[in-house]
Amino acid sequence: MTPPQSDVPAGRLARALSAEFLGTALLLAIVVGSGIMAERLSGGSVGLALLGNTLATGAGLIVLILVFGPLSGAHFNPVVSLIEGVRGTFSPARVLGYALCQVAGGIGGVWLAHLMFDEQVLQLSTKLRDGEGQWISEAVATFGLLGTIIGTSHTRPDVTPFAVGLYITSAYWFTASTSFANPAVTLARSLSDTFAGIAPESVPPFILAQMVGGTLAFFVFNWLFQTDAKP
Repeated sequence: MTPPQSDVPAGRLARALSAEFLGTALLLAIVVGSGIMAERLSGGSVGLALLGNTLATGAGLIVLILVFGPLSGAHFNPVVSLIEGVRGTFSPARVLGYALCQVAGGIGGVWLAHLMFDEQVLQLSTKLRDGEGQWISEAVATFGLLGTIIGTSHTRPDVTPFAVGLYITSAYWFTASTSFANPAVTLARSLSDTFAGIAPESVPPFILAQMVGGTLAFFVFNWLFQTDAKP
């Protein structure tokens, strides 16, 4: 998930933005589509439905990062792009462009999932996800996700796609919120009244918690993996 340099030709930037749009769209199609399929086939077992949703999301995320990583860094997440802006790797304009493409792609992916499963395309979720446990979970999930990205980018960048997919797979189960860890994903899932949905009124505290977790991860893991200057 190491991003390309910020000073790039217009053609390469256009491809990078397109990759972020397509990658985030496919990610949300996987998350929402597998949630619908899992719920329909699980016979009413929420645990079994969550397991199906988890495996599809983790596996799909690995593939998407491998495909789109060379083009855009495969962020699919405004928090990741914002961190690159803070590091100075991305210009503010590029961070904004990535974020807009991620949000638009996520919404498009939700609508695509609805079309595939003959659901009404335009929906609003009614699934409330509120409470301190949920918000702490989102901060922890995002902290761990950014830590995974930063840590592997310093030590083993070739394994980052697999590490991220495996982390999200585990975080589905060890966090009370099932690990959204992504503002674009959170916003898009509010537009689906299905297994993977989140009520619009639950979105702002989720995103705030994600920003807190991402900020903490930035400081903690960059300090842990800093390279000490030689005397």
